[in-house]
Parts: sequence; C-alpha cells; structure tokens
Amino acid sequence: MSRIGKKPVDLPSGVSASVSGQTIEVKGPKGTRTFKATDDVTMSVEDNVVTITPRGKSKRARQQWGMSRTMVGNLVTGVTEGFKKELEIQGVGYRAAMTGNSLKLNLGLSHDVDYTPPAGVTVTVPKQTEIVVEGIDEQLVGQVAANIRQWRKPEPYKGKGIRYKGEFVFRKEGKKK
Repeated sequence: MSRIGKKPVDLPSGVSASVSGQTIEVKGPKGTRTFKATDDVTMSVEDNVVTITPRGKSKRARQQWGMSRTMVGNLVTGVTEGFKKELEIQGVGYRAAMTGNSLKLNLGLSHDVDYTPPAGVTVTVPKQTEIVVEGIDEQLVGQVAANIRQWRKPEPYKGKGIRYKGEFVFRKEGKKK
C-alpha cells in the first residue's frame, strides 16, 4: 500500500478542481494547471478533496498511485503558493542583473551570458549576487534554475560559481609545496 497515495489532497478555499477522464484541471489564484494521469489510477473530486485510487494490484498501478497523488498535490501547491528556487553567486566580479525580460550574467567568461526565461517563470535579481526563480510549475522552475546554474557550477577549490541557496560545496585542499 502506498503511504503517499492513501492521503487525499485537500483543496484550500479559492481552489477548484475538475476531473474529465484521466485529466485533472486545478484552478487557483495564481493560475490554472492540468495533469493527465495514466490508466492505472482513478481520480475523483468530492467535498473539496481529491482522492486517487489504483486500478488493480499490479506493481505499475501502485507506482502510479503515489506519483499521481504527488503530482496533484504539486498542482494545488503551485496554484496557491507557487514554487521558488534561490541561487547565490560567489566569486570576484561575478554578478547578475535584469535587462528587460532577460537575465544578464557576468561569470568571468569572455562574454556576458544572456538568458531569457520561458513563459510561466519569473526571474528576479534582488542583489547582484542573488537570483530568485519563481513560477507555478515546479518542474519548469527547477529546470530554469538548473539551466542558470549550468553556466558556472561551483568549483571545489575556491567555491566560485552559481549555487543553490544553502547548498554545501565540498572543498578540496590545493597543491602542497
């Protein structure tokens, strides 16, 4: 039995959900999101609660049960609170700035990096060394943050680069004389 799948997803006030076939649509104050489940699970909405049950006892049905419940929970979280990833830039001369809708990064390369985030994701720069990525789609927010981090991952000797806020970078000792 799936411990995650057994838990129903509560819909807070201001959030509505509708199921048509294997597709669930969740509407909230921040927008609308949909999820299409596989044929291995059944979804139902009753009294502001979404319940997911497996069809059969196969291993795949039980796997999809917990995953589908988590996806529906993420839809509800996305349309109510949204998701946020925070990045830090460390290194002498490394900085970020917003120019219009694109993010401009100075990362010690021979050129500046311009990154335009996709629709549905907002990128802000509160300080020159901080980047905040926000949106209602958890996967898209994480992918945009990973794409930004990809330009200069933190290196293990001095720790320079772009890292997630609170990320621990294992430091190596340099050469000995």
